[in-house]
Amino acid sequence: MKNYIQEGERIQYTAGAAITSGQMVLVSKRLGVATADIANGDVGVLAMDGVYEIAKLSTDVVAQGDLLYWDNVNSRLTLTATSNTLAGYAHAAAGNGVTTVKIRINR
Repeated sequence: MKNYIQEGERIQYTAGAAITSGQMVLVSKRLGVATADIANGDVGVLAMDGVYEIAKLSTDVVAQGDLLYWDNVNSRLTLTATSNTLAGYAHAAAGNGVTTVKIRINR
């Protein structure tokens, strides 16, 4: 079809601050993961789909399938929906004291 552009798993993003590869980035109400380092003011690529291991609130006890939310103030995932952005669901469980969780983003 002549108006097809791409599958949509990746988007170009202009960084408002330096971003490191693997960093979660809030784009309005959606989250992406930087595929490489992006310097402040440069355009880079964010993955908008897939499973990633991302920092979480260490005291959250996450069950596989739980909805996870992005805490943009503390740059981590949490089970707390209030004042946070829906990020996706837990791809695997992560217990108390664990500082990361595997997440399927934007689902």
